[in-house]
Amino acid sequence: MEEFTLNEKLKHLFSFPVIVAALGYFVDIYDLLLFGIVRVPSLKDLQLDADTAGTMILNFQMVGLLLGGILWGVLGDRKGRLSVLFGSILVYSLANIACGFLPQMPFEDKTTVYAVLRFIAGIGLAGELGAGITLVSESLPKQLRAIGTSIVAGFGLLGAVVAQLTVELAGDWTIAYFIGGGLGLLLLFLRVSVVESGIYNDIKHAETIQKGNFFSFFTNKERFIKYMKCIAIGLPTWFCIGILAVMANQFAPALGISSIVPGKAIMWAYVGISIGDFASGFISHWLRSRKKAIFYMMLFTLLGIVLMLFSGKSSENLYYFYCAWLGLGTGYWAMFVTVGSEQFGTNIRSTATTTIPNMVRGMVPVMLLAFDSLKVNNGVITAAAIVGLVAFTLGIYSTLTIEETHNKDLDFTE
Repeated sequence: MEEFTLNEKLKHLFSFPVIVAALGYFVDIYDLLLFGIVRVPSLKDLQLDADTAGTMILNFQMVGLLLGGILWGVLGDRKGRLSVLFGSILVYSLANIACGFLPQMPFEDKTTVYAVLRFIAGIGLAGELGAGITLVSESLPKQLRAIGTSIVAGFGLLGAVVAQLTVELAGDWTIAYFIGGGLGLLLLFLRVSVVESGIYNDIKHAETIQKGNFFSFFTNKERFIKYMKCIAIGLPTWFCIGILAVMANQFAPALGISSIVPGKAIMWAYVGISIGDFASGFISHWLRSRKKAIFYMMLFTLLGIVLMLFSGKSSENLYYFYCAWLGLGTGYWAMFVTVGSEQFGTNIRSTATTTIPNMVRGMVPVMLLAFDSLKVNNGVITAAAIVGLVAFTLGIYSTLTIEETHNKDLDFTE
């Protein structure tokens, strides 16, 4: 195995593709979580119901992420990783700027307009992480992939913290949307200097290799099962964010808390996720196993959920503490996306890496629907516990049974 000096490692880990991918994911997360943070104040300002309209708009955004994941993933394999990095950021940046103009828009049905704009933003946001992780995975030596992708995600996830702080400091949710869109457009200038993945360039003009075929995941039994397992590994992460953090205000009465601010719950969750993502790459590197690192972090998260939901009467600050705990545990997000990238060949790698996390995000409406249905007769605590049990059961099983990809060579095709 090739060994690197400390200077060589640092040169690889802080190369331009890694830096730009990290900055891109930072802006992506800022814009992705911004609606969850400004959901209550923006909808009240627009005289809309924060729960009913908020759930609908969030679902539109998540469906946009699901469809956008397929679009950008296929484009990444057919046209190159860089085409996605440029196109996706332009789409979501313009959509976020448009959200800032919502109060001035001459439409009576602001709910539908808001939902459509978040749907378009979702489509754009779907491409950033997959393309960035694919590019970094193919650019770094295999021994440093886990650490490199963790740097991208660990730094990028701080975008959620900055989003919350921006909303608090700006005092106006529309300004937060303008800032997010502006940051995205500024990032386009940095992208100009990024070069295409060498591994992808080797097959770019090979006409005999079919590239970016999304349906290939469903035409081969072994590949289909592997694809489903990759998606299932990520389900616990968005159960914690989509229900326990974004819908945090709904848990306040059941836990004896006067009020919980979802924006703060999201912020503290992402503080934990950012630290967890930084740590997960080093844990995987130390254990020489992606699977063990993810499994141990899942168990840590499960313990936090049990304490959060079943410790009896709580407090607002304690709830935020548990959100940070869950974030730390679900900080295997970058590792999970990297595992998806390493499972498949170069000709469908971008499609896999981009669609897998967005399939997970696209499951949020399903989890929210189940949560909303179950809470009617069972209450929010039991409803969340049932949905969480299903998500973690599928996630743990898939983690334990999927192929180990630590130090796997990526120069192969399907």
